[in-house]
Amino acid sequence: MHETEEVSNILSDRISALSESQTIAMAKKARELAAQGHDVINLSFGEPDFQTPQYIKDAAKKAIDEGFTFYTPVAGYPELRQAIADKFKRDNNLDYKPENIVVSTGAKQSIANAILCLVNPGDEVIIFSPYWVSYEEIVKLAEGVSVPLMGRLENEYKVTPEQLENAITSNTKVVMYSSPCNPTGSVFDEEELLALARVLQKHPQVYVIADEIYEYINFEGRHASMAGFDFIKDRVITINGFSKGYAMTGWRVGYLAAHKDIAAACDKMQSQITSGTNSIAQKAAFAALQGGKASAEEMREAYRRRRNLVLDLMNDIPGFKTYVPAGAFYIFPDVSYYFGKSYNGKTINTALDLSMFLLTDAFVALVSGEAFGAPQCIRFSFATSDEKLAEALRRIKTSLAKLQ
Repeated sequence: MHETEEVSNILSDRISALSESQTIAMAKKARELAAQGHDVINLSFGEPDFQTPQYIKDAAKKAIDEGFTFYTPVAGYPELRQAIADKFKRDNNLDYKPENIVVSTGAKQSIANAILCLVNPGDEVIIFSPYWVSYEEIVKLAEGVSVPLMGRLENEYKVTPEQLENAITSNTKVVMYSSPCNPTGSVFDEEELLALARVLQKHPQVYVIADEIYEYINFEGRHASMAGFDFIKDRVITINGFSKGYAMTGWRVGYLAAHKDIAAACDKMQSQITSGTNSIAQKAAFAALQGGKASAEEMREAYRRRRNLVLDLMNDIPGFKTYVPAGAFYIFPDVSYYFGKSYNGKTINTALDLSMFLLTDAFVALVSGEAFGAPQCIRFSFATSDEKLAEALRRIKTSLAKLQ
């Protein structure tokens, strides 16, 4: 390669069209400032601050000692897939067999498998917005067309059946959403999901990808699954994993449950990309399921307390439009009140401008809403200690007061 030759002329159109993850980009900037000696409070990452429970770690050590160091079946160890099927029955009253389950290297790969197996170039994918940053980019990889469908803050950002009906066309192939939602924390209850499912019942060509990775971080009551409605179950691909509920982000274990033909297609896709998920991590995941939900429930109560703390502190900050998130560990306020204000000759025109101002002035890392399809918002993660949250909100309030 000549030094003067531009990389953009060499790389594929596929990678050139792809955007960098804004959550990862902001975390990188925060690390750079921290390396310069600044005390940065990072509220940008969607990562539990809890350690993986000890019983899960012990299972991984045992698996190493017992020699589970070889390739696994592409879709996962049979006993893990059975344990996941048992979990669906126990927690969600869903009947699946191991043949319906594919274990992957994180829920993100499960989503990518499903999209790549369902979407042809030009197919439309309706994405409930605000949405997790990777949804739109994965659709790009499949050469599909993302159709964001924005919920209103007054409805906790939840899309209505009427909105969904009006968005579906003859080109719609997939509807994708998360509940509890990243970034909003909103949760669809069973009645709301049923109303959406009734709309989809009229469109048999449309499949559903339901991202339920935050299932165990639900502050309102029983988790509801779209796959719980028999009339649409075979068209629903349910995504879940271990990173949030069991504080296992670095272990990289996710899974999907789907009709056996879709699961087989995802197995085939994965066989040509990564093959089976890390063998030791699978054994740890099996132990996590066998250990029940006690540790997850303890973490959920800590998140509930932190949510309430952050909401109380935000009420003292002028201009933030908030709501009460029912799940996950995010708050996603509308911050457009600050657009047009300035400090030291620098004008805040966007949420990205505001998040960069707060990073460099308050040393608090957040993520701009542009990345989630909501350019008037900023995402706050409250997956950190009470002390750090209180200090972060104090700094933010002080910095925002400078804007005139």
